[in-house]
Amino acid sequence: MTGTAAPCAVRLTWVQPEDLVGHEFRQAAQDGRDARPLLRGWLAAGGRMAPVRAGASATPAPPELRALAGRLLAELAALPSPLAADEPGAWPAIRSTWPPAPPPTGPADRPAPPPPAARPDVARLEAAWLGRAAGCLLGKPVEKLPLDGIRALARATGNWPLSDWFTARGVPPELLAAHPWNRRSAPTSLAENIDGMPEDDDLNYPLLNLLLLQRHGRSFTTADVARLWLDELPAGRTFTAERVAYRNLLQGLEPPASATHHNPFREWIGALIRADVHGWTNPGDPVAAAAQAHRDAALTHTGNGIYAALFTAAAIAEAAGGRCDVHGALRAGLAVVPPRSRLAGAVRLGIDTAGRHRDFDRVVDALHARYDHHHWVHSLPNTALIAAALTHADGDFTRSVCNAVSGGWDTDSNGATAGSLAGLLAGSPDRLPRRWTAPLGNRLATSVPGFDGVGFDTLAHLTAQEAARS
Repeated sequence: MTGTAAPCAVRLTWVQPEDLVGHEFRQAAQDGRDARPLLRGWLAAGGRMAPVRAGASATPAPPELRALAGRLLAELAALPSPLAADEPGAWPAIRSTWPPAPPPTGPADRPAPPPPAARPDVARLEAAWLGRAAGCLLGKPVEKLPLDGIRALARATGNWPLSDWFTARGVPPELLAAHPWNRRSAPTSLAENIDGMPEDDDLNYPLLNLLLLQRHGRSFTTADVARLWLDELPAGRTFTAERVAYRNLLQGLEPPASATHHNPFREWIGALIRADVHGWTNPGDPVAAAAQAHRDAALTHTGNGIYAALFTAAAIAEAAGGRCDVHGALRAGLAVVPPRSRLAGAVRLGIDTAGRHRDFDRVVDALHARYDHHHWVHSLPNTALIAAALTHADGDFTRSVCNAVSGGWDTDSNGATAGSLAGLLAGSPDRLPRRWTAPLGNRLATSVPGFDGVGFDTLAHLTAQEAARS
């Protein structure tokens, strides 16, 4: 055999400098940083904006353009944001933005005693794990699809408003060609082929955080999270901000630099999807849950990316205490977010919009009109949608997960978070409709060591053990 084989290009997603810089230009515009002169120079040199949905552009940039991208990422990071004062990053600074606590309501000579701590509830935690899995699985086949595609596919089978699993049965071939299911998820997440819960990062991260607590307890540090990832998380199972932070760790950058160096995804949804375990293990204590979530999120995210995790952890902790409805849980989540931040504004908009419209499609249309200039994985649109979906559903499990998925954007992540909180409110697995839980087969596939094939009942017991640790 003669000749030389042509080199095979490997287009790694979420790390190519020529793609990262396009996302950073977009983030700069949202932060109020004036990057227009730098953008003009980038475009004049032949650079392009970031891919809309894929993690990498189709072809590599020439060396000189890639080098320019690296320099621009550094220059963009140095541009000051006018929003910085309202969006701090350190935990003490975040806490300083909270309004003062109300005065005690007990007799003047002694403060009112705090309510007794909530005890971990295994049945409630199993419902949360099941809810997270079901909501994630519902959203998997339509992840990355545009909103009109999601609506068209569901309507073609009489499943709109969305109330059941997606199916390809009965969908016209031309519609499937126009809006193909998510390539990786379709074989395991349509009604006709679900057989247990397939692997997904929205379930991998809760497993990793359960492993984190088993090894380090609830006083873990951000460095503990980093070491756990390097030991147990395959790099290929990371995406967006997590993948950039993983790369930064391998280059010797420690937290918080792991979250900031050449990371235009630092305000995306990744930290939010890691927050559930922090809420589950602090039932009735949203501040403790938010503190845990902050130490986790600081490895990979800043600003609104962190706040999305704080909101989620605190709301879930409040719901895990078993003493509130969905609206009280959302208020508890919002209470730990800097009130003048964009994330707080997004949550308030989601809640307010859901309260104004009986038709959830109108809620979704209003949120898309406000946030469609953001990437579909950004924390602002997705957290607004989660808050709207839960508010509109008023505690109903099916409506919670279906609202979250039917709103588009990061469908599997939004369905997972909505399902987790709605499962907690349901209180036990037997209060969740069997059409959502039976196909899961009490079986979860994962690449996280020691957990492949684990049952949700087992996960509930393990989570309760960590919640009970002092």
